[in-house]
Amino acid sequence: MSGSRTGQSKELRNRILYVLLILAVYRVGVHIPTPGVDTGVLAEFFTRYENTLLGLFDMFSGRALSQFSIFAMGIMPYISASIIIELLTVVWPHLHRLKKEGGQQGRRKLNQYSRYLTVGLSLFQGFMLAVGLERMQMSETASVVIEPGLYFRLMTMLTLAAGTCFIMWLGEQITERGIGNGISLIIFAGIVEGLPSAIGDVFSDVQAGDQSVLRMAFLVAGMVAIVCGVVFCERAQRRIPIQYAQRVVGRNVMGGRSTHLPLKLNPAGVIPPIFASSLIMFPATIGQFVDNQTIQGMTEWLNRGNWLYNVIYVALIVFFCYFYTGVQFNPTDVAENMQKNGGFIPGILPGAKTAEFIDRVLTRVTLWGALYVSVICLLPSLVSRYFNVSFYFGGTALLIVVGVALDTISQIYTLVVNQQYAGLLKKGLSGVGKIQPRRRL
Repeated sequence: MSGSRTGQSKELRNRILYVLLILAVYRVGVHIPTPGVDTGVLAEFFTRYENTLLGLFDMFSGRALSQFSIFAMGIMPYISASIIIELLTVVWPHLHRLKKEGGQQGRRKLNQYSRYLTVGLSLFQGFMLAVGLERMQMSETASVVIEPGLYFRLMTMLTLAAGTCFIMWLGEQITERGIGNGISLIIFAGIVEGLPSAIGDVFSDVQAGDQSVLRMAFLVAGMVAIVCGVVFCERAQRRIPIQYAQRVVGRNVMGGRSTHLPLKLNPAGVIPPIFASSLIMFPATIGQFVDNQTIQGMTEWLNRGNWLYNVIYVALIVFFCYFYTGVQFNPTDVAENMQKNGGFIPGILPGAKTAEFIDRVLTRVTLWGALYVSVICLLPSLVSRYFNVSFYFGGTALLIVVGVALDTISQIYTLVVNQQYAGLLKKGLSGVGKIQPRRRL
């Protein structure tokens, strides 16, 4: 028994070390610059425009965009491609059949389409990013691109596209040979990379006398409470009871058991705040580069922390929570599958009535989930405004970090349990092989 436990712990340790190795490779690539760019001028440019879309994309790329490394676009093209394919499955019959009836082969086909679309989006975004860099100038003499031209555009486009494809491959390797979702862990590593420096800045402010110790202690206690609240809400479920009737198949009696349909409080995850942030930051990003009084006035009204910004931000989060949940979860399909397998909700008629009941419950749960996500996403601006301190660890970043951590811990637990059951089953089968058959008299 001790030998099996040793083998289990060794396999788990190897998987964790493999994940750490892949993440180390990713972090090394973040610091490899793309040729032809003055990184000093680019860093100054990003410092000026950190509250725009550029700052949001820089956070998800692990600060690779501000350094304009070979991983500057990060994994965002792959995420965009996956979301596009997911949305197309609703309106495109061929993709809908692959998702619903294709099984494992259909999912592989959809993943292959996502990879192809990722390459196309990476090439397009890389070329547009190169064109945009050529127009960035901090002054008449300080230009981001050293030698602009067609050669720089093509080289940048191919370099950034290759970097994105390599990150996509690293994420798939983590998923297959490591623990957890590889793409999520790469984003996780990029976000927590800036956490030590943020903590160091807080201590520096305390030592310099800019912030009081009591205020910082209160802030740290609030952060711990917020993280605990996010963990609780991310694991919260509304469980709908389901009863399966007994069926006689041959000589076996099947069914007759009770289970439940779990509905998460936040079924859409971090997609709504990402979409909402992108849309609300778009006018501010345009206003930084366009000399127009109307757009400049709109930019001032949509500054982070402004009441109009908060209202529109919350409205967009609520909208995308309902939209993405409707795309991902179809109550009609759930009710049909439940009826085919002989399942029903106590007190609810099978079929259309069951679909209506699930849809009504899901609508209420999604509303509370959208309000919870809105509160978490507004925390950084509220803390920065009333406490006069930069609240790095909050909003979308906090949802991603907590969600990825919980998912990884759950997969580790599942792996350990499966290995224990496999060891017990192997020991039981070896014991069965030693049983000698009876001799007939």
